[in-house]
Amino acid sequence: MTATASPFDSIRDLIALIPPASEAALAAVSAREIQLTKPQGSLGRLEEIVAFLATWQGKAQPSLDRPLVAIFAGNHGVAAKGVSAFPASVTRAMMENFSVGGAAINQICAAYGVGLKVFDLALEIPTKDITEAPAMEAAAAAATFAFGMEAVAGGVDLLCVGEMGIANTTVAAAIYHGLYGGAAEDWVGRGTGVDEAGLKRKIAAVEAAVALHRPFLHDPLELMRRLGGREIAAMAGAIVAARMQNIPVVLDGYVSCAAAAILHAIDPGALDHCLAGHVSAEGAHAEVLRRLGKKPLLDLDLRLGEGSGAALAVGVLKAALACHTGMATFEQAKVAGKAEG
Repeated sequence: MTATASPFDSIRDLIALIPPASEAALAAVSAREIQLTKPQGSLGRLEEIVAFLATWQGKAQPSLDRPLVAIFAGNHGVAAKGVSAFPASVTRAMMENFSVGGAAINQICAAYGVGLKVFDLALEIPTKDITEAPAMEAAAAAATFAFGMEAVAGGVDLLCVGEMGIANTTVAAAIYHGLYGGAAEDWVGRGTGVDEAGLKRKIAAVEAAVALHRPFLHDPLELMRRLGGREIAAMAGAIVAARMQNIPVVLDGYVSCAAAAILHAIDPGALDHCLAGHVSAEGAHAEVLRRLGKKPLLDLDLRLGEGSGAALAVGVLKAALACHTGMATFEQAKVAGKAEG
């Protein structure tokens, strides 16, 4: 590494090499779609979903045999500022709950046949308080990004990115404030359910963090390591790895979209292989999705995290694909197609 090299240079180089969509797969799936026993376009976004899956899997016959929810868990030094209704110890307790199948995401994954993996990102060593110092050193942030990339393995054909970490809605709000400007309160929500005093502390923390690091926030990766957390960096890495491996991605909520927003700031095309699973009830998630150019599949007033909204959206994706692969064609069903002229 030269004196001017950055640990982030390889990430930038990789993003510059992300593969495009498969036009051949799109053409093949579109050709079948117009032969199915229904008026063209009558299944609305379900038809778009199948085209999306084919395009980004690079397959004329897309599959959802091994969808995966990957939850990345990290702790945050800013939690000490009283920005959450729960202590940082809850992150570890929820990790244990995931492991025994006791969380909401366990039930959703079981209901829809989705795999679940949970990654502990050094929970016993919180990142630094972003109101006082950068959350991570550059090398550590780059290494965590790489860890997230390595987590995408094993023949997965759809990735849902989720997270767990007390105070990570504060971190996400700081990222959005740093990326998009405005006032801190534009981006801050109640997260785990903080009271009015807690909300004021949270807004103050976001304001202080962005003010402290503002000279460096023109670089999205510097922003990630200064204002983000380990789960943010790991989710960003997982999203990029999925693109390189022809795996479509379903984004979850407010926090997972903070990782996506960093990639989008580097290259808007870096999220073309991503769908928004839902719009969260948390903070300004709807505005974030608007800025990312993503129309959510579901709107259920969720604000849990854990990949829950993304996992629920898998049910919609599976139904869309089942219609495409299982429906008869006009010829098979001996049904007259659309009349000409």
